Amino acid sequence: MDSPLSDVPGHSWLGAPIDARPLFGPEQAALMATLRGLTPADWRREAVPGWTVRDLVAHLLGDFYGRLARDRDGQQEGPRFAPGETLEAFIHRINQEWVDAHRRVSPAALVDTLDLVGAQVARFFETADPDAPSLGVSWAGVDPAPMWLDSARDLTEFWTHRQQIRHATGHGTDPDVRFLSVVLDTFMRALPHTLRRVDARVGTQVQVRIEGPAGGTWTATATATATAAATATATVDRWSLAEPETGHPAATVGLDPETAWRLCTRGVQPDTALARARIEGDRRLAEAACRIVSIIY
Repeated sequence: MDSPLSDVPGHSWLGAPIDARPLFGPEQAALMATLRGLTPADWRREAVPGWTVRDLVAHLLGDFYGRLARDRDGQQEGPRFAPGETLEAFIHRINQEWVDAHRRVSPAALVDTLDLVGAQVARFFETADPDAPSLGVSWAGVDPAPMWLDSARDLTEFWTHRQQIRHATGHGTDPDVRFLSVVLDTFMRALPHTLRRVDARVGTQVQVRIEGPAGGTWTATATATATAAATATATVDRWSLAEPETGHPAATVGLDPETAWRLCTRGVQPDTALARARIEGDRRLAEAACRIVSIIY
């Protein structure tokens, strides 16, 4: 963990780097406490459409093994894209294949294996170089992504699946600000990619504000290419989280933390989030911001 966080050239539009590394150990401990508290009936409850709690836990184990095999051990073998298969279809297919193959594994065996392998995953991330190039993050529109974003993305996935297990078994979202603040900050890195096809004048700003101690403010600014910016016909190249806030945003979307993270993971739909949001300014831009998705969907 000696490598300082810095912005890799070309990634400044993603905003300031996030250091999620210290949270993998605590997140793993929280997951194990959740799983060891489940009853036999809890394992059969639906966690996400089509998957029980047990299925979702098996999926987490697959995520753990995949990360270690690929990035720690250099394993090259594995599933391949079918002809014409999209990234989303590929991910959903191999996830389902893994879950199906593990339906013969008992919950007790899953928990014991997750305890062992999850600790290794936490150690991997704790010692990862945050500035190194890593897996692409499709929902942020960057490939390869800097490891700081890739690791923060994985933390959000582990955290989200733990909440889905909690909700399926009658518990609310974990209110621990340590996790939720990093999760929300990571999810908001999808905002520039979300707005990529939105027409706006260069310099237009769209702001998302999430209330509470885990929340914050994220401002995406429409920016121009260096070539276009030098002409009188500057056109939007991309939206950026790195530009300084200037003047009054063209649109502001205020969300509560629960609605925000559920929106980003499609636990609620954009129309539901809009109905709950506090919107100021250009509604077209606000509606575009509420189409944010921070998972492969």
